[in-house]
Amino acid sequence: MSGLHDCCIIDLPKITDPRGNLSFIEGAQHIPFEIRRVYYLYDIPGGETRGGHAHKELQQLIVAMSGSFDVILDDGYNKKTFSLNRSYYGLYLTNMVWREIVNFSTGAVCMVLASEHYDESDYFRDYREFRNAVKEWHI
Repeated sequence: MSGLHDCCIIDLPKITDPRGNLSFIEGAQHIPFEIRRVYYLYDIPGGETRGGHAHKELQQLIVAMSGSFDVILDDGYNKKTFSLNRSYYGLYLTNMVWREIVNFSTGAVCMVLASEHYDESDYFRDYREFRNAVKEWHI
């Protein structure tokens, strides 16, 4: 089982050019998984929270493509907050970490790269159920 201690900011390649910068992400090169799904959150109303779940197996990379937001991570025992506001930084999330995405700036775009295709059975959507699973795995 992975956890909060494995979650970290990954400094993505950045090619600086007077015409505009370029960054890129290659699965299993810059991140520790192959990319099987990409999705993004946008037009988020002020004060809204996204996330509110954990994954049993899925790994993710979260990138602030535009604007800023905070990601609160919780492994069932400890919490840590990461502020994302640069498109050349990605937050790597392992499995078994609860996440809440908050404090979206106006016009923020949150891109998520996922290690697997969508599978509802991989989700913990109830925090109490997640905590119970974490406790069982630590026994």
